Amino acid sequence: MTRRSDGGARRRALLALGGGIAARAALAGAAALTTRPAGAPWRRTNYAGRPVTLLGGPALALAATATAAAGAPAGARAAAVLVGTASGLVGAYDDLAGARPEQARDKGLAGHLAALRAGRVSAGAVKVAGIGAAAAVAALLTRRGRGAGALLDAVLTTGLVAGTANLVNLLDLRPGRAGKAAALVAGATLGGPAGTLVAGPLGATLGTLPADLDERVMLGDCGANAVGALLGLRLAELPARPARAALLAAVVALTLASEKVSFTAVIDATPGLRELDRLGRRPA
Repeated sequence: MTRRSDGGARRRALLALGGGIAARAALAGAAALTTRPAGAPWRRTNYAGRPVTLLGGPALALAATATAAAGAPAGARAAAVLVGTASGLVGAYDDLAGARPEQARDKGLAGHLAALRAGRVSAGAVKVAGIGAAAAVAALLTRRGRGAGALLDAVLTTGLVAGTANLVNLLDLRPGRAGKAAALVAGATLGGPAGTLVAGPLGATLGTLPADLDERVMLGDCGANAVGALLGLRLAELPARPARAALLAAVVALTLASEKVSFTAVIDATPGLRELDRLGRRPA
């Protein structure tokens, strides 16, 4: 028993190390591209007025997805590749197309719905549809049994993958915030047979965190959605259905709350969360 546990811990450590190395290598490539013409569409000005690049997102998405696939149980491997890749791609589309002037008002659920009522399809709506479709297919790929129970499990999986992808993205408003949250969730779910699915993404997230905190890169929709979808897939692999249902309810509640309440205001007003949020960040 001890030997098996030691082997599992070693594998998780190696996957995390691999994720960190892959992320650092991808960030080096992003840094080389940033100053070139091909990097121009990814350049942004952050909340503090500092220049950053969104190329940190593809770096994280690639490293997290590759190492999640390497560590995922056989039954979840294809689903991990699908949700990480699809969420990263549609997130990158939203990062680029969503920066166009005509898309400026199409933010949040209300903005996407308003655009649809006006006969326009926002970049965010494309992203939501793409992640939702990938999440639904992932639910089929990881289905458990048949009947009403299997249908309920599929709904929970779809909701957790899509909802967690969106929730992590909603946190990407300050340097390191989404990365810290993703690392905490990944670290908390490392145990169990499916824990190896998030070991690599944990390492990849930690590998990008210094550059994110130093305000050289942003995760953007590409990085935040990809790592969030992989975390959601891990949550969907939890054995207890009531636990999965409770987690989905929490994700939905937080998502709806974000339409009315500023996460930044709540974090700044909450001791503990405020200090964690500012840990490692540069002064504004």
